This record gives sequence, C-alpha cells and structure tokens, in this order.
Amino acid sequence: MELSSIFAIAFLVLGIVIVFKAVVVVPQGWNFTIERFGRFTRTFSPGLQLITPFIENVGTKMNMMEQVLDVPSQEIITKDNAMVTVDGVVFYQVLDAGKAAYEVRGLELAILNLTMTNIRTVMGSMDLDELLSQRDAINARLLTVVDEATNPWGIKVTRIEIKDISPPRDLVEAMGRQMKAERLKRAEILEAEGDRQSSILRAEGDKQSQILKAEGEREAAFREAEARERLAEAEAKATTMVSEAIAKGDVQAINYFVAQKYIEAISSFAASPNEKLVLMPLEASGVIGAIGGIAELAKSALADSKAAVAETRAARIPNSGE
Repeated sequence: MELSSIFAIAFLVLGIVIVFKAVVVVPQGWNFTIERFGRFTRTFSPGLQLITPFIENVGTKMNMMEQVLDVPSQEIITKDNAMVTVDGVVFYQVLDAGKAAYEVRGLELAILNLTMTNIRTVMGSMDLDELLSQRDAINARLLTVVDEATNPWGIKVTRIEIKDISPPRDLVEAMGRQMKAERLKRAEILEAEGDRQSSILRAEGDKQSQILKAEGEREAAFREAEARERLAEAEAKATTMVSEAIAKGDVQAINYFVAQKYIEAISSFAASPNEKLVLMPLEASGVIGAIGGIAELAKSALADSKAAVAETRAARIPNSGE
C-alpha cells in the first residue's frame, strides 16, 4: 500500500472520530453541562449540539424532569416527649443544570439529609396531638424551609408529604382508650340533653293541657250561669203571666202552674238516693184532686177580690151623684 493511501485512511478515521466527538445529542427532559479543560462553560438543551473535540467535553447529564425521593423512616421525639416514627416523600425539579451539577456534591443525598433534618426540627417542636391533626401545616412548613435552603442548588422543591406517623403501641392503646372515653362522655351528654328536652316538652304539654282544661271549665261555668239566668228570667216571666192570669180570673193558668210544680216535686222525691217512706196521692185522680183543691182556693180568693172591687165601686157611685 502506498504512503498516500495510508495517510488518506488515517485522515478519514480521524475525521470520523472528530465528528463523533463533536456531535452531542441531548434527549428530551435532559440538560448536559459542557466543560472546557475541566471548567464549566455552558449548558446544552435537548437536541443536536456541537462541541469542540478534544477541548470540550460533556460534564454532567442532568435530568430536568420532576423527580421523587423517598425519605427513610426516622424516630422523632415530640415536644411532649412522645416518640413517633415518621417517613415521607420529596418532589423536586432541577431548574439550573449548572448549579445542580457544581454547587452541591451528591444532590439527592443532600436533599434527603436536609429534609430529614428539617422534619426532626419542625415535628419536634409540636405536641403529639398537633402532629396527628395538623399534617397539612407540617407539610407546608417543611416545603417552605427546604425549598428556601435548596434554592442555591438550582432546584425547586415542589412538594413534601409526610406519608406516615406511627406512635408506639402503648401510646396507640392509650389514645384508643381516651377516644373511647371521649365518645362515651359525648354519648352520655347527648342522652342527658335528650332527657332534658323530653322533660321540658312533657311539662309544656301538661301546662298547655291544664290551661285548656281551665279555659274549658270557665267557658262551661259561664254558659251554665247564663243558662240559669235565662231559666230564672223564664220562670219569672211565667210567674208574672200566671199572676196576671189569676188576677184576670183565669183558673186554668194557676192549675197548670200548681200541677207543674207538683210533678217536679214528685220527680225530685223519686230521684232521691236515700231510702224513705212518702205518703202522697200517687194516682192521677189524687193529683187532679189536689190540683182541684188548690184551684178552689184560688177561686175563693178571686171571688173575695172581686167582692172587694164591687164594694169599692158601690161606695164611689153615691159620691159621684152628689
């Protein structure tokens, strides 16, 4: 083989090597840092990029997608001296590949250690009750502190979540007994409140019933008095009419009046519950006879009245003639 052919092949191989060394393909979601003689110069974004062969080289291939880190379980002593086991997750994203590659060594390990330290700080300043009931507040405080601390590293911590908080077994049992006692207490309070409301409603019902009963009795008494008044007026009117009829000489009126009273008296005797012996004319003829006797008395009284009136008129006539 001639020397020129050897040089040609050598140049061809060198050209291929130079092209291979000069072309850099950056995949989507990644950034490459470029170093010149070991010094960071720039960052390549996704796509086809070119560098100076043998002078520049790719430094760090940085994943720019959001990533998640599992925070290992660790024991924490709370403010009220309760020991709990806590673990969590951290979501972060690299925003500046140069800072993430050269500002900190071991980015993931640094993020984990920083997060675990702040978890102990934040949760150690809280009581156990606050720890179990304010998980969102804990997450927010951790996110603020860790994101601010990692900002010089060119990353953004997007979320920190506490996955589990596990108190010791004896503490869990004590919390269960406390919760049971609280629920029993609440149930007894609700039951007592129900009894109280029931008693109040029954008393209100009794009160309303008595008021309505008194109003009914008052209304009944008022109507009974009104009825007696009407009856007395009717009896007075009947007596007046009978008296006027007697004065006019109507014997049947007094017969009717006396017979009515006689029958009412017999009805009262018959309805009396006491045992008694009464001698009276029970036959109809007896009653009529009694009425007739009374009527005769009325007639004689009426005749005497008429005679007195006639004598008065006779005494007046001579005086009028003079």
